[in-house]
Amino acid sequence: MLKKDKRRLYRRVRKTLGRFTPLRADCGALCGKRCCKADGQTGMLLFPGESTELSVQGDEKRRIAVCSGTCRRSERPLSCRFFPFLPVTENGTIEVRLDKRALGVCPLLGVSAQVRFSQRFLHRAKRAGELLFADADCRRFLTDAADEGAQTAQIFSIFSKNK
Repeated sequence: MLKKDKRRLYRRVRKTLGRFTPLRADCGALCGKRCCKADGQTGMLLFPGESTELSVQGDEKRRIAVCSGTCRRSERPLSCRFFPFLPVTENGTIEVRLDKRALGVCPLLGVSAQVRFSQRFLHRAKRAGELLFADADCRRFLTDAADEGAQTAQIFSIFSKNK
């Protein structure tokens, strides 16, 4: 897919997600914007061919947007817009699940059973996921992210048993 086609795809995904967020309130106010603060080693993974105004670390295969805690919300990378969720395939359909890679960052994952997430956001995130899974590069990116999340959850489980 050409870069122009990726830009068009990402514009459609952003439009689909709109201004909706996982919570109606600003969850960053609860945790001090932990997901927005990164260093040269941590941040939000950029989708294949995605561009950003933020500082970028890594190589062409694994590019990470590094944020200082503030950005223009309209310019946030896609991973920021989905966080702490991730579109995944479940029995051949697209679903939106909590992203297990966020276990060490987002306190919402530890209390997700008690949190009422925005159904409008989840519906739009699912539609955005359907758009992304139609692209081979994005499908591979999301599948790799889900696999990485499963490994992260496994590691967290081992450590929590040893406490």
